[in-house]
Amino acid sequence: MKDKLIFHTHPMSRGRVARWMLEETGLPYETVVLDYGTTMKAPEYREINPMGKVPALKHGDTVITENAAICLYLADLVPDKQLAPAPGSKERGSYYRWISFMGPLEQLMIAKSTGKLAEPAQAGYGTEADVIATLESAIGDNDHLVGDHFTAADLLVSAYIGWYLQFEMLEARPAFVRFVELHRQRPAALRANAIDEALAQEHPVPGGG
Repeated sequence: MKDKLIFHTHPMSRGRVARWMLEETGLPYETVVLDYGTTMKAPEYREINPMGKVPALKHGDTVITENAAICLYLADLVPDKQLAPAPGSKERGSYYRWISFMGPLEQLMIAKSTGKLAEPAQAGYGTEADVIATLESAIGDNDHLVGDHFTAADLLVSAYIGWYLQFEMLEARPAFVRFVELHRQRPAALRANAIDEALAQEHPVPGGG
């Protein structure tokens, strides 16, 4: 590629999801590690992401934030990897659907953790029972959410489910555990995790012990 991919992250952040996606693409990229409360909130970085949060991906003059957007963007950069269904294919709609479904899931998990569940008619996630049942039904006994091979939808969904299982915020239903374990063993996932584990030694979270 003509323009370099520059990845802004912290090893103990949601940036781990974007790192995994970068490793799946096989594209070269540069990592910029930002620290909480200091460089992550510095004016220089706020010019890239005014939220002062990670991850953020810079590709030439284009800035992409939010894991879902980063995964979608990167998948389309490497069509030969088949990390996204072809535009116009029947699988493309489901691909968008399940990637976007992580929004309601995350809203629900955060609401639960704060003890502030909204009324179903007010919340974008509706009810907890509906969210969990819908997700479990989508996964079922399938290895892949869309089509017959791994896509960015599998990456994002398994990463988020794994995150919430780890912190015991999501019920460890067999379909969830199986799906997470299947995909976290991918070579790109193992590489990404090793990179971030090493970086975490150099960039601990303040107050993290």
